[in-house]
Amino acid sequence: MDLLVFDLDGTLIDSKLDLVQAVNATRAHMGMTALDVALISSYVGNGAPVLIRRVLGSQATDAQIEEALEFFLEYYREHSLDCTRLYPGVLESLDRLRAAGKRLAVLTNKPVAVSRAIIDGLGVSAHFFRVYGGNSFDFKKPHPIGVETLMAEAEVGRAQTLMVGDSSVDIQTARNAGVRSCGVTYGFAPETLADPAPDLLVDRMVQLADWVLLGPQA
Repeated sequence: MDLLVFDLDGTLIDSKLDLVQAVNATRAHMGMTALDVALISSYVGNGAPVLIRRVLGSQATDAQIEEALEFFLEYYREHSLDCTRLYPGVLESLDRLRAAGKRLAVLTNKPVAVSRAIIDGLGVSAHFFRVYGGNSFDFKKPHPIGVETLMAEAEVGRAQTLMVGDSSVDIQTARNAGVRSCGVTYGFAPETLADPAPDLLVDRMVQLADWVLLGPQA
């Protein structure tokens, strides 16, 4: 694998608490009660507009969703690094992969500006040659446009490209782009990794680095 494309939330970073607090602050702003961590986590992965539509419920009007989304994005921008950290083993793995000459990129459905701010704030922006978010293209994951753009920019073919993520959204993105996929079991939605199943499943990011750099026998 010469190009590794990483999801962000639940894959590289544990952002669960900051997202939960931003969602519940938004619900409070809209006069609603708080939701529990597990439920909010299950709503993450398809971008902020979908997240807010889900947490407000089917009865919410378009105007309410627009107001809530604006509040959520402003709140989250200010609090996105309050508790968010890299998962254990991620920095070590990124260091090893970059040292071996692998091209690394981030493709998330989170808005691109806050994604880049988080990556920069955690000190790993130099590891990635590109960071693309949910508003970088006309379509979000699982549409293949992000992976296809990264392959073209890195000049790497499908057979040498791997998509890494914690949910079925990422695995389906890989399928749609015709590349291989790796699922991580420690993220937000491991239960969704059964269908479609990834080509590789790891419990820790260091296992992925071993697989890429040392071969499947690792």
